[in-house]
Amino acid sequence: MRVKNVRYTPGGGAEIIDVDVPDPGPGQVQIEVAACGICSWDIQTFKSGSDSPYAAPPGHEGVGYIAKLGPGVTGIEIGQRVAGGGFGRLRNAPARSVYPIPDSELDDPHWIVEPVSCVVTGMDHCQLRAGERLAMVGCGFMGLMMIQGLAGVGADQLIALDIDDGRLELAREMGATEAHNVTSPGFAKTRAELRGRGIDTVVDTSGSQDGLDLATDIVRRAGRINLFGWIKGDQASFNPSTWHGKAITIVNSSPAAQMRDPFPPAIRLIEKGVIDLKPLVTHVVPIDDYPSFMTGVTTGQVDGYIKGVVRH
Repeated sequence: MRVKNVRYTPGGGAEIIDVDVPDPGPGQVQIEVAACGICSWDIQTFKSGSDSPYAAPPGHEGVGYIAKLGPGVTGIEIGQRVAGGGFGRLRNAPARSVYPIPDSELDDPHWIVEPVSCVVTGMDHCQLRAGERLAMVGCGFMGLMMIQGLAGVGADQLIALDIDDGRLELAREMGATEAHNVTSPGFAKTRAELRGRGIDTVVDTSGSQDGLDLATDIVRRAGRINLFGWIKGDQASFNPSTWHGKAITIVNSSPAAQMRDPFPPAIRLIEKGVIDLKPLVTHVVPIDDYPSFMTGVTTGQVDGYIKGVVRH
């Protein structure tokens, strides 16, 4: 069957193409994708192009419904809502790689499980104990979800740091005990005060050199920096004498660093409302609008953007 999908183009941009999707093979299921989140990796690939060494596949945060079962597949039903799929309307996947979603009134764009699974891994690597202090550098989609997840674990302080006042207000609503704009005129004084707080863990979700530098500056001696964000490219810098002298523990909580299968707990966190995507999914677009929408996102012409979702 021919369906629409996204193809990133060399040098930047994307186009809508038609692709053939065959029936599922042995051990596979066919997912009729209902919605798929737009990852920061997609945004970077749209900017850099399909010829980038760090190019993303066309969507990987899908949610959909089982349309067909391949030979030998048991234990899953036609029509079951599952986590899995990309931007294309149909995708075949190994049955073992899809995760059933429980009955829920939540709309499909609010069941984007894959990024929540990444947040579970990030939370696991915080190893936050009751009464400890944590700072979140970067309050985009991932940082705000992590604040929601960490707000109930008994932190003494949960400090949100970002460049956008709107996102900082959301961080407060979602459980941050305080929030500071790092571009404000008075932040130099705040930064010096944070340096003396004894912040046990700093999570850097910013994916920027400035964010990493800030995390290094404010974490306490023998504290932890959790590198959740991805500084996309070939190089980043750090002061090895500072890292050594402060005896900082550095952990990388990218998806490959998972300490357990993060999808089942991610599904439970969404189901229970601990992590709520409704206030974070700010834009939902049809697949035909993807190239023009992404042009707007990457040139700053889309107001209030936190998370976009392609919906069929």
